Amino acid sequence: MLNTFQFQTSHDIPATKRGHERCVALLESATELFLSRGYDAVSLDDIVNHAGGSKASIYKYFGNKDGLFKAICDYRRIQFFEDISVTCDQKSIDLRTNLVTTLLNFYSHIQKPKNASFMKLIMEQGQRNPDIARHIHENGPLKIQQVVADSLKKAHESGLLYCENPLYSAQLYFGILRNLEWRIIIGVPLEQDDQEVFKYISYAVDRFLDGHQKG
Repeated sequence: MLNTFQFQTSHDIPATKRGHERCVALLESATELFLSRGYDAVSLDDIVNHAGGSKASIYKYFGNKDGLFKAICDYRRIQFFEDISVTCDQKSIDLRTNLVTTLLNFYSHIQKPKNASFMKLIMEQGQRNPDIARHIHENGPLKIQQVVADSLKKAHESGLLYCENPLYSAQLYFGILRNLEWRIIIGVPLEQDDQEVFKYISYAVDRFLDGHQKG
């Protein structure tokens, strides 16, 4: 993780392992404080006192509090990709299984209370700051949609399905989870158990694939 995280919003990229560890400590401490107290109630002094180090490190690597929050979103996006994309590079797994498993992993990820709380925090900060909203959208949903779109494009080129607009199809694909995702974010109890969710996702993926066959 330390080697792959690029600190895209930083002013100065850490050059050493210790520097990376210091940055990750700041990100994790800030995340914990933001989730427990709320973004506005947490100061940079609070973060430094919790993580150790100095405010100079925050200014050096992230610029300011908003820059730190963007970096947290980048950091958690990488963790999110690791959580849901376990099967993407396993060529022995068929396309349907890959699509079903990705959505099941997505569902499992957003069900975790800390992840659901962070999604709420993202929505709040996106409404507060259009620049943050744009950064999150371009480096979050758009990136994962593009990953799926690339897979659908390859499947189209190999004749596994007919997909003339992979990006549109990727957006449609993630819409399968929209109702469940929204209920989790706003705190409405889910009526389905895990087995019912599996049946629903399997059914929806089958209909998705049916719609990508040549008539």
